[in-house]
Amino acid sequence: MVHHAAGEPLGRFLTIADTAEVLAVDVEAVHELVMSGELPAIRVGDRGPWRIERSQLEVFIELRYESTRREVAWNEGEFANVIEFSGVRPGGLRPVD
Repeated sequence: MVHHAAGEPLGRFLTIADTAEVLAVDVEAVHELVMSGELPAIRVGDRGPWRIERSQLEVFIELRYESTRREVAWNEGEFANVIEFSGVRPGGLRPVD
């Protein structure tokens, strides 16, 4: 858990820097997630700093875990290499018989 300098845990809302620390990424990565809408955030005032609600960050993390789980399952699944069965070849479509 991220703590303030005084050692107290952070409250309901995190700064972009706090969120970057939790995710172990740089501040720019979090800012891009916020700007893309992938990570919900609010602004304090019209032009104030962005804040990410801790519960929204947890939802974001869970969604990323689920996305990764699905991707791994798909890649290990029976139809993982479906392109081979589609008739698409490096040189284009195969001719019709």
